[in-house]
Amino acid sequence: MTVYVHQSCKAALAILYADADIVLVNKPSGLLSVPGRDEVNYDSAYARLLAKFGEIHVVHRLDMDTSGVMVMARHKQALSHLSRQFQQRTTVKYYQAWVDGWVQEEEGEVSLPLRCDWPNRPKQMVDLIEGKPSLTRFNVLAYDAKRDATLVRLFPVTGRSHQLRVHMAALGHPILGCRFYAHAEAVAKASRLQLHAQYLRLRHPTTNLPISQQVLTGLD
Repeated sequence: MTVYVHQSCKAALAILYADADIVLVNKPSGLLSVPGRDEVNYDSAYARLLAKFGEIHVVHRLDMDTSGVMVMARHKQALSHLSRQFQQRTTVKYYQAWVDGWVQEEEGEVSLPLRCDWPNRPKQMVDLIEGKPSLTRFNVLAYDAKRDATLVRLFPVTGRSHQLRVHMAALGHPILGCRFYAHAEAVAKASRLQLHAQYLRLRHPTTNLPISQQVLTGLD
């Protein structure tokens, strides 16, 4: 079996907030959220936090190429509380992305069912028959005429794998730097995937009070 070795990520994993229950971090692009199946791909946000805190639990994930805010739990009770929030979609999160071309609508949504493209894993695909319901809302923030790209804010109502990438590509505006779904010209317009998890709001698992974190983008 061929093992794909991910390029080592030398960027730091910035801890934005930590207490006895949760840790909020800013994951850099290029760092896995969790270890890969082979030990050569062990380095990840999870592995780094485990080494620092001794116990850590994964609540949700960001793609390796996506940067931005993640939350992890420091014990199982916190994990249960946070996981329930994500499952019930009571968390608030949004992303920023540079997409190819001029998105003329100021706001809109993409509702296309998705499933895994099994022969081409980890790619996903639109499937109107067998796909799972998937919804992304967006609004336009700016337009860069020099490279013909639009800065958008993306609100994933559902949380399917690669959802934002597939939906924007299906809209005709693939995310710049996306090696899975963008055409060659759009890939070449950026040094990395231009997708950043900018904002996350949830309820603290102990106090039940809202807690939020926002990170300015490091996009091109």
